[in-house]
Amino acid sequence: MKSNRELFESLLAGEHRALARVISKIENRSPGYRDLVSELYAHTGEADVIGITGSPGAGKSTLVDKLAETYREPGETVGVIAIDPSSPFTGGAVLGDRIRMASTVGDMDVFVRSMSARGTLGGLSTATADAVKAMDAFGKDKIIIETVGAGQNEIDIVRTADTVAVLVPPGSGDDIQTLKAGILEIADVFVVNKADRDGTDRTVQELRDMILLDSGDGYSSGGGNHHSQEVIDAHDDWEPGDNEDRATGWTTPIVETVATRSEGVEELLAEFESHREYLVDSDERAAQVRQRYAEEIRTLLREDVHAMLEAELEAAGGIDDLAESVRRGETDPYSIAGDLLEPVENCVGELRVDEE
Repeated sequence: MKSNRELFESLLAGEHRALARVISKIENRSPGYRDLVSELYAHTGEADVIGITGSPGAGKSTLVDKLAETYREPGETVGVIAIDPSSPFTGGAVLGDRIRMASTVGDMDVFVRSMSARGTLGGLSTATADAVKAMDAFGKDKIIIETVGAGQNEIDIVRTADTVAVLVPPGSGDDIQTLKAGILEIADVFVVNKADRDGTDRTVQELRDMILLDSGDGYSSGGGNHHSQEVIDAHDDWEPGDNEDRATGWTTPIVETVATRSEGVEELLAEFESHREYLVDSDERAAQVRQRYAEEIRTLLREDVHAMLEAELEAAGGIDDLAESVRRGETDPYSIAGDLLEPVENCVGELRVDEE
């Protein structure tokens, strides 16, 4: 079995087996995985990372398959991280949906990895971010993250992406309103997939109205700092209006696709590229990366402090014994928390004094 150093060197050399093993170590939090991930950072930053989320049944897997196939045509390499619901029996990813990603089967330059959400809030947000780094360091040009659905739990995962596409099936009706709870703020592109079905025009209009309301323009067509919506129609029966200069801010486009027939996929990729250019030209990309790293630092600190405090709880007799002492009226949760945190606070205070 290869050491972490050998795995790292094999990954950089382009060995897919090494990439798979590194991601397994990341997902399983195997001993030494942190040192491995730390080494990856110096080799990242080149890949385009795209997040695909949306309600169940919106056709995410099929669209991701077509995106990967289209990216491969000019020779770009692709990595796909599919966050799946956990199996109630094994805790592992449920792979049923992956059979829909059949167009690129056998293509070694399309690396697909399913990761289990395992019931954790936000899915595997930290592990997903680390797996993206592994694919980036490996040399994948495009990395696509596909999430389970379009709820609050998906937001942490897709924030790992540079560009986020939210899929909405036609005729969603009241479901459009639920998108306002957190999803609207992360959508860089809305995709109305299965656009050959009834209700497409209404869904597009509801999305346009929602974005207008969010921008503060309401339904008025005049005055103000108007953020217009661009609609890309795979059937060429929509004439988009003049789009304002995107230098003043990103205009959220709405793209109609029929993924099963690859309709609208090229237009969607063009919007992804436009968003990438906007991020670079507006310096938003630098701010986005800083925010992402800041959140990673906070997450790691929370995990480490939590693990340290769990060890302190065990040393103090375990959480059950402490809870029993509260039940008997001998103490209270606030006093216990204060006692456990006191040595940590003292240690931090000593470090500050030494630095001064």
